[in-house]
Amino acid sequence: MLTIKYFSTTTCGPCKMFGPLFDQIMSETKIQHQKIDAQIESNMSAQYSITSVPTLIFEKDNSIVHRHTGIMSRVQLMGIINKFK
Repeated sequence: MLTIKYFSTTTCGPCKMFGPLFDQIMSETKIQHQKIDAQIESNMSAQYSITSVPTLIFEKDNSIVHRHTGIMSRVQLMGIINKFK
C-alpha cells in the first residue's frame, strides 16, 4: 500500500501554494497520507533527512520508493501515485 508523507511548514510560500492541491488529490484518490510540520516534528524531519520543504516521501511496504522536493503539478503528482499504487 502506498503512503505519502508531506513535509511542509506554515511559513513556506511554496507549501501554501501546493498544500491545497495535495489535499484535493488526497481526498480524490483516498491514498493514505500524513501531513507533517517539518519545524514542529523536527525528529521526524531528521529521520527522513528533510532539508527543504515542501518534500513528499512516497513509501510502499515501509520502504521509500520515491521522494520529491518542491512543488509539482497535478499531472506530476498523479503520475507518481499511479506508478507506485
